[in-house]
Amino acid sequence: MIIEIKVPSPGESINQVQLAAWLVNDGDIVEKDAEIAEIDSDKATLSIPAEEEGKIKFMAEEGDTLEIGAVLASIDTSFKAEKKAEVSTDKPVEAKAVLKEPDIHISPIAKKMLADEKIDPKEVIEHYGSFRISKKEVNIFIESREASAGGDQMTPGWSGTRDIEKKKMSTLRIKLSERLVSVKNETAMLTTFNEVNMTPIMNIRKQYKEIFKEKFGVSLGFMSFFTKAVTEALNIVPEVNVQIDGEEVVYYKYADIGIAVSAPKGLVVPVIRNAEVLSLAEIEIKIKELAEKARANRITLDDMTGGTFTITNGGVFGSMLSTPILNPPQSAILGMHNIVERPIAVNGKVEIHPVMYVALSYDHRIIDGRESVGFLVKVKEMLENPIKMMFAGDEPVKRLLNL
Repeated sequence: MIIEIKVPSPGESINQVQLAAWLVNDGDIVEKDAEIAEIDSDKATLSIPAEEEGKIKFMAEEGDTLEIGAVLASIDTSFKAEKKAEVSTDKPVEAKAVLKEPDIHISPIAKKMLADEKIDPKEVIEHYGSFRISKKEVNIFIESREASAGGDQMTPGWSGTRDIEKKKMSTLRIKLSERLVSVKNETAMLTTFNEVNMTPIMNIRKQYKEIFKEKFGVSLGFMSFFTKAVTEALNIVPEVNVQIDGEEVVYYKYADIGIAVSAPKGLVVPVIRNAEVLSLAEIEIKIKELAEKARANRITLDDMTGGTFTITNGGVFGSMLSTPILNPPQSAILGMHNIVERPIAVNGKVEIHPVMYVALSYDHRIIDGRESVGFLVKVKEMLENPIKMMFAGDEPVKRLLNL
């Protein structure tokens, strides 16, 4: 019996997808529910499972643009996979233990390549910080390893050729470029800046990070403080938590905060729902969960739907200052940057403190300078005096951290 595997619909208003990668070889015997391919839509990357066990035949090539409902492959169910006996040698047992972890997915092609090159899967996983490995990641890993094996040479030199290489843009990248251009053309985007003395937060993290991690199982990072400060500032300056809907302005009575995350396929912005009612620990747990899903290409459309305000952190890549671009249809976005020791005036004296520059980009059509500047000042005040995020009581820092 021949079964056709068709392109599923990733969501409403999406008519086309791009075949990003095959996770098996043409002619392989695949098991039922095994992931056989990845498709890119303009919003997310999705995996396609085999509907039945059998021999697969490709009907499309990597990079092809396909209509929803198009036949991706066929499976001949008259073929059955061979059941392999368990091998008790130390090396296979070790590899099997790695691949059995629930968050790890290595495609059959990638597994064969790793075996042929005698590469431990852990090396590739650690290299990418991702638990989803296809033949593309293995090829890049092998190339980088060969390049680094050249001795003392730090980076490969120019070859002196006139060669060029063209690669088709992914559907996600095409859609992202369209959105970015539309933001510049269709909004009155403006950016205001400020600086934050990070000493108080760094002191809190230094004092409580071990207790916090022991109690909640996650590290106490900067993002939870910024998210909490943003939600409190949005409560004080609600004019920033708005969106344009035709000729009306929508005021949100809650804070769904998008956190920009760098994923293998590009930048994605998963959303923390009702962040205004979450504790720092709950925010950290949610950020960790969403970041792991994004880096493993398991982020879903539901994870990214909505959002009333976005935070992006260019500081993790070393950025000192930037003007973040709005994430439509949202009207404001906060940009974080790296932390550098700088001389600042404190009580009439020059002192050296860890300082971060922060930037707020906003749509000047509906957010005025008074609200945008006032909002950023409130964020600064709360970060420099975290106790302002909580009210009166004994040991307010412990209350803030829920310890």
